[in-house]
Amino acid sequence: MFTGIVEALGEIREVEEGHGLRSFRIAAPPAFLLDTEPGASIAVDGACLTPVNVADDSFTVQAVTSTLSRTVAGEYRAGRMVNLERPLAFGGRLDGHLVQGHVDGIGRLIRVRGEEGLRMLEVSIPRGVHSATLLHGSIALNGVSLTVSRIEPPDRIQVAIIPHTWEVTNLRWLGCGDALNVEGDLIGKYVGKLLAPAGDGPVPRFRDGESDRGL
Repeated sequence: MFTGIVEALGEIREVEEGHGLRSFRIAAPPAFLLDTEPGASIAVDGACLTPVNVADDSFTVQAVTSTLSRTVAGEYRAGRMVNLERPLAFGGRLDGHLVQGHVDGIGRLIRVRGEEGLRMLEVSIPRGVHSATLLHGSIALNGVSLTVSRIEPPDRIQVAIIPHTWEVTNLRWLGCGDALNVEGDLIGKYVGKLLAPAGDGPVPRFRDGESDRGL
């Protein structure tokens, strides 16, 4: 479980193809990796991944085909910067919101505009996530806990980014049309599931632009 408060920026250093998976070696500040051991969890752009090797200044994670297909990890190349967060410790402060690290799908940045020192990001998100999103509720974009300031049908939301968040996350490097990981609000998803007809749920897992037909 995570909070959506990014602790550090990492850099993809190596990408290696394997049988049914892809490995990424990610450089990270040594202080971030203290007490991190193989088999633990790290949120990389909001996707919970397991380090299989941990060095003083880097760690290696592996992503299977399904993860590559429904997260931005499928686009990772050497030199890319990623948001990093370690798991929430029980008894620690919950400064953002409850984030599972289970990415619901891929969104697209539509527009960025400045407003009194803020950046306002307009993002298209999977419609299943959109249906479970509330005005002034929470959403995680690339693992960053954000408050929804506007909702527009059928799939648009707006979030405000304060200068600090802009400077310490990789959101500032996104361009219009770029992909980003989306995780809907945990409570909204569970409530939607309970209220939906049997067998249905509010958050189908499919890539942006794909149909849920046949899933």
